[in-house]
Amino acid sequence: MLYDIVRPFLFSLDPETAHEFTIGSLNVAGRILPAGKPVAAEAVEVMGLRFPNRIGLAAGLDKNGEAIDGLARLGFGFIEIGTITPRPQPGNPRPRMFRLPEVRGIINRMGFNNHGVDVLVANVMAAKYRGILGINIGKNFDTPIERAADDYLACLEKVYALASYVTVNISSPNTQNLRQLQGASELDDLLGQLKATQTRLADTHGRYVPMALKIAPDLEPAQVINIADALRRHRIDAVIATNTTIARDKVQGVRFGDQAGGLSGAPVFESSTEVVRQLAQALAGELPIIAAGGVLDGRTARAKLDAGAVLVQLYSGLIYRGPGLVRECVRATDA
Repeated sequence: MLYDIVRPFLFSLDPETAHEFTIGSLNVAGRILPAGKPVAAEAVEVMGLRFPNRIGLAAGLDKNGEAIDGLARLGFGFIEIGTITPRPQPGNPRPRMFRLPEVRGIINRMGFNNHGVDVLVANVMAAKYRGILGINIGKNFDTPIERAADDYLACLEKVYALASYVTVNISSPNTQNLRQLQGASELDDLLGQLKATQTRLADTHGRYVPMALKIAPDLEPAQVINIADALRRHRIDAVIATNTTIARDKVQGVRFGDQAGGLSGAPVFESSTEVVRQLAQALAGELPIIAAGGVLDGRTARAKLDAGAVLVQLYSGLIYRGPGLVRECVRATDA
C-alpha cells in the first residue's frame, strides 16, 4: 500500500511536523481531487442521524477544520474536528508530541492549540463535505475553571448551525484542571447550562443538533456511574469514551513513556474499552456510546461494539496503520 511507502518518511520527521505535513497534504487533496465517499456498509441511526458506516475520525487530527474534504476521501462514516476554543491559543511549548512505536502509542501534551472558533467556522463553511460532521469544543487555558461554562457556551453558539453534532470535551489531561469538570457538582452545572442553550438554539434555528460528552479513561467505576446518571438526567444525546490516559503502567521502560501528557494508541485500549463496558451497563441502552481509544485493527474496532458502543472513532491507529485502517474497521463492524 502507498502508506507503507510514505510512513518511513513521516516517521523520520518530528511527530508534530509530520502531523502538519499530513494536514497540509489532505487540505490540498481535498481542494484538487473529486469528493470522497464513505466506505459502503449498512447505515446505522444514532442520535437521530444516519451514519453511512460506524467508523469515524476522532477529534484532534484536524483541530481547525482545515482538511475536511481531504479526510472525507478516506472513507469515514463521520468526521469530528476540533478541539476548538473561543479564542486562538498556541498550546503548550514544543516538543509536545511523542511516538512510542514499540507499543504503538502516542503521548501528546498539545494543550488545545488551535486558531479559535471563528477560523474553524470559516473553514467549515468553505468545505464541500456534506456528511456527518462533529465539532469538538473546549475552554481556553486561561479561563478560570469556575467560568469554563462561558467558553463552552460561546463555542456552542458559533458552531451550532454548522455541526451535525457537538462534542463537549471535558477530559483532555493537557488543560489545567479541565478534568475537574467531570466531578458531580461541576458536571451537573455545566450540562445544565449546555442543555438550556441547546434547547434555545434548536428553537432559533429550527433544527436540533445533538450533543455528546467526551470523558476520560482514568475513572473509577463509581465515577462512571455518576457520569451516566448526569447524562440521563440532562438528556445528553451521546457519550464518547474515551480521551487519552495519564496512566503509564503499559509503557514502563519504553522510550518517551515518562513524558507528561495524554497517552493514546494501543496502550489505552483496555482501560478505554472497560469504561465503554461500564457505561453500557450503567446506561442500559438509554443513550449511545461512541468508542475511541486503541483501535488499531478490525478486531479492536469490533471489540468496542461488543463492549457496548455503537460507533467507533480512530486517530492514533491511522498514524501507525494509515488510511487502509478505515476500510478494515468498517468491514469488521458492518452490521
